[in-house]
Amino acid sequence: MTTLTFEDFTPGHFGTFGPRHVTREEILAFAAEYDPQPMHLDEAAANASMLKGLSGSGWHLGSLMMRMLFDGFIGRTASLGSPGVNEMRWLAPLRPGDDLTLDVSVAEARISKSRPETGIVTFKGTIRNAAGVVLCEMESPIIVRRRLEAGAE
Repeated sequence: MTTLTFEDFTPGHFGTFGPRHVTREEILAFAAEYDPQPMHLDEAAANASMLKGLSGSGWHLGSLMMRMLFDGFIGRTASLGSPGVNEMRWLAPLRPGDDLTLDVSVAEARISKSRPETGIVTFKGTIRNAAGVVLCEMESPIIVRRRLEAGAE
């Protein structure tokens, strides 16, 4: 398997990943463990909420996005980690039965000033359901090792 390095990430669309099917059972299990708010656990409470029905936690959606990123390309990237998430927005509810697709673009790629053997690649991810509704957007940088010959400048 080819390892992706900084030089493999140029600004623009990078890839589309998925679909990833989400079940009611996994929404309930995640909520029970990590975000036990009524709109994630109880149908009646969820129907009475502003979400108008059972919905997955935004943190669940973020976790699913991370898994899709990892399976899609980060697992084969010379990633050294991330300094954090610049932005994460939940725009529509995650529903039981949703099939998620993740579009990833490279917003920026720059060589690190303090560690020129690495680069910082900022990704923008947009996750949609099968109807094309955007559920979540995230922008996050990762630190990526440069190719040995490129880092030896």
